[in-house]
Amino acid sequence: MDRQQHDIAAPASSGTPVTAAATAVLARDGSAGLEVLLLKRAGTVSFGADAWVFPGGRVDAADAGGDSVFSVEAARRAAVRETREEAGITVDGDALRVLSRWVPGPEAPKRFLTWLLFGRAESTGVRVDGTEIVDHRWMTPAAALEEHGCGRMGLLPPTWVTLHQLSRHRSVDEAAAAIDAAEPEFFESHVVKTEAGLVILWHGDAGYESRDPDAPGPRHRLHMLRGPWRYERSD
Repeated sequence: MDRQQHDIAAPASSGTPVTAAATAVLARDGSAGLEVLLLKRAGTVSFGADAWVFPGGRVDAADAGGDSVFSVEAARRAAVRETREEAGITVDGDALRVLSRWVPGPEAPKRFLTWLLFGRAESTGVRVDGTEIVDHRWMTPAAALEEHGCGRMGLLPPTWVTLHQLSRHRSVDEAAAAIDAAEPEFFESHVVKTEAGLVILWHGDAGYESRDPDAPGPRHRLHMLRGPWRYERSD
């Protein structure tokens, strides 16, 4: 996985300080195709209350060892630990592929620089902790997106976009091959308000630098509408 050896330095100090985090996007082959593990966060947690998420959390100093907390090695260790704590599943950290990296814009009140790491779930017997995580589901990405669009499942933007990306793949092997062949994307989100709802702009969108959703030109954005969300990206 030569293309998977990606490290990043600690972000610049401007704006809200950034905390390193890691997420494990675990997949299995089900009767309807590729399925991913989603966990429901408790309504009492301070971040992402009641949202359905992939297992994950902040990178601790112990995860880093002698590496930077922002390194991929530290992220893999954190993803393994968090998956074990939240879902009772053991994951091979060396087999986790870098899918993408995410960070909110500098004005966000809370900023996590998060690695999303994709891997096959060798064990599918989930045991949630019942405190921070209260439920789990194995679902196809398309089914999760449909549940969200109908208002029955809360998702955070990185989770939604990841499900959208994975929905085109029929199996774990197919998804893994596509991830290996691509350069992991970096998403720094610029959130703007419109009359229709919130829009998140990413690099490559004509309005990204100016934060102008009406700027003519290429599109790379997520429309967070009151109904189903819509991802728009120019070829």
